[in-house]
Amino acid sequence: MKKVFALLNQMVRDGVLENYAVAGAIGAMFYVEPFSTQGIDVFVMMPENRIVIELPGLDYLKARGYTEFRNEGIVIEDWPVQFLPATTELEREAYLNAEDSKLDEVPVRVALAEHLVAIMLKVGRPKDLARIQMFLSQDAVKIDKLKDVIQRHGLTEKWADYKRKFAE
Repeated sequence: MKKVFALLNQMVRDGVLENYAVAGAIGAMFYVEPFSTQGIDVFVMMPENRIVIELPGLDYLKARGYTEFRNEGIVIEDWPVQFLPATTELEREAYLNAEDSKLDEVPVRVALAEHLVAIMLKVGRPKDLARIQMFLSQDAVKIDKLKDVIQRHGLTEKWADYKRKFAE
């Protein structure tokens, strides 16, 4: 996995990507105990007037031998990597406020825990709701910051529903 992050960092240095923010289950592993996942989700920024969304850096990756696609992502060092355009205000905020972390000394830009939880709340799949509980039970989020993100992105009702269903 660290080779994937090293390549993402190289893509930024080479100007192929403006930047990136790891999200999804792999982003979560920087805050809570790891759980099974099939790939790596990476937020990227795309020009706002772009109608056709294309994989950023596809030619760059192909030139380095990465040509296989699996599970909606391009396979990099045996990991399907899904480049997701940050299209909603919440995703853009997650991208813009991501912080640097490290995996075995390799820098990794990761979305904040509060943004990851808010995105999981918004998506609302059963596995997302279970993961929210992991973040809460492991004190991986700052509740005041989470509530601020939830309020600013119109998720207050979803948060209240979550708390009614899952509060202990």
